[in-house]
Amino acid sequence: MLVISGIALSTSRATAQKLFVPNFDTTWVKDQEPFRIAGNLYYVGSYELCSYLITTPKGHILINTGIPGSDSMIRRHVEALGFKFTDIRILLTNQAHYDHVGAMAAIKKATHARLMIEEKDIPVMTDGGSSDFDLGGHGPMFQPVKVDRALHDRDIVKLGGMELLVLHHPGHTKGACSYLFTVKDSARSYRVLIANLPSIISETKFPVMPSYPEVGKDYGYTLDTMPKIQFDLWLAAHGQQFDLQTKHKPGDGYHPEAFMDRAEYDEWMRTLKANYDKKMAGQ
Repeated sequence: MLVISGIALSTSRATAQKLFVPNFDTTWVKDQEPFRIAGNLYYVGSYELCSYLITTPKGHILINTGIPGSDSMIRRHVEALGFKFTDIRILLTNQAHYDHVGAMAAIKKATHARLMIEEKDIPVMTDGGSSDFDLGGHGPMFQPVKVDRALHDRDIVKLGGMELLVLHHPGHTKGACSYLFTVKDSARSYRVLIANLPSIISETKFPVMPSYPEVGKDYGYTLDTMPKIQFDLWLAAHGQQFDLQTKHKPGDGYHPEAFMDRAEYDEWMRTLKANYDKKMAGQ
C-alpha cells in the first residue's frame, strides 16, 4: 500500500512509502475502461491521467504512468486488452511531473523496460522530483528512477517497426515532450500527435526564474512551434485537455475519427498563447 498525502493506493510494490504530493484529484485514480484508439495505439490510463500503449511484434512502448501506485491499474488495463505487461520494452513520458511519472520506477522494475527521458528532465527523474523548478523543494514526489537514454529534440525512438519523433516542447517542465508517429488499421494510416500542452503552472514567474532562467524563452518557443505541427489525430497528457470523456464513453466501439479535432487543438494553442502573453506582460 502506498500513502500519498493521506490517501492509500494499491500498488504492486511490497514496501510502504511516504511521498510529498502538492495536490491530488480523485479523477487521477478513477478507473477508465481501456480501449483501442487507432491501429496499434491503445488507451491504458485513468479517467484523467492519460497513459498510452503502442504495441509492436518486438514489444511495447508505454507513454506516461500516472501518479505513484498507478502501476497496478495500468497492468490490469494492458492485460484486459490482451497484451502482456512484461512485454513493455520502452517507457516514455510527456513531462517529468509526479502525475505522469509517479509509477515509472515500479513499472520499470516489473518489466525491465528502458526508460527514455528528454535530457533536461533527467535530473528531476533521478531525484524523484525534488529538484523540479516549480514544484520541488519538499522531498521526493515519486520514487527516483535511473534513466537509460537521454532524448533530444527530433530524436527517433524505434521499436518493432514503429518510429516516434520526439518533439521537445519545454516550459511546463524543462524537458517536456510531445510525440509524433504513424499507426495503421485496415482502412488507412493516421499521423498521431500525443501533445504536451504548455499550460502555465500558477507559481511560474516570467520572464525568468532563478531555478529556470529560460522559462519565458522556452514557453515562447513551444507556443510558436506547436501550432505548426501537422497531424490527423491528437491526444494529450490529461483527458480534459482533449475532451476524452466526451469523445470516448465506456462501451463505445473503435472510432479513431473521434480524435480528429484540429479546431480544438488550435483553440488550445490560442488560449495558451494569450495566457503566456499576459504573464510576460506582468498581468
